[in-house]
Amino acid sequence: MLTLRLARAARVAVAACALGGALLMAGCNKAPAFQNLDITGNTQFGADFSLPDTNGKTRTMADFKGKVVVLFFGYTHCPDVCPTTMAELSQALQQLGPKDAGRVQVLFVTVDPERDTPALLAQYVPAFNPTFIGLRPASDAQLVKVTKDFRVYYAKVPGKTPDSYTMDHTAASYVFDPDGKLRLFARDGQGAAPWVHDIKLLLD
Repeated sequence: MLTLRLARAARVAVAACALGGALLMAGCNKAPAFQNLDITGNTQFGADFSLPDTNGKTRTMADFKGKVVVLFFGYTHCPDVCPTTMAELSQALQQLGPKDAGRVQVLFVTVDPERDTPALLAQYVPAFNPTFIGLRPASDAQLVKVTKDFRVYYAKVPGKTPDSYTMDHTAASYVFDPDGKLRLFARDGQGAAPWVHDIKLLLD
């Protein structure tokens, strides 16, 4: 009888250990609770880019390995969404603190290279944060390619004069993890808090 009880106790212990292990593995495999749209593994979007910065140096994801990269599409004459989002990203980096902020790179890709000269971008982008980098497609072909790769819509909206046009464009950013993998589709104009929350998850 004692032997039977010991055998049953042993089976219960083994079952409990197996269940505990399964729960532990499930916890380890649980996806992070991002506040922005998780597009991890989605192959409909680009995995890299190749664009010149304001100094003419070609930049790719490889230049920022080890950092969370925010790829933001906009233009310097944007009256609302673009400056608001850039300011929010700057606030988010301040809230992250120097250590974590140093592991984040914000890249501003202009969809209006006609007006956004390298000199203008070099003045506009770092005004929000000295670490931010402006990228400017060097040709129409480069602009078409990068916007097509990331499924970004853009279109010129005529103004009263030839130079007063505005640009309709996708109001969102793309976020890569420190391994250079595309992870998030982030809405623009959402405030600093969601940026801080999701960037911390990616850095951890």
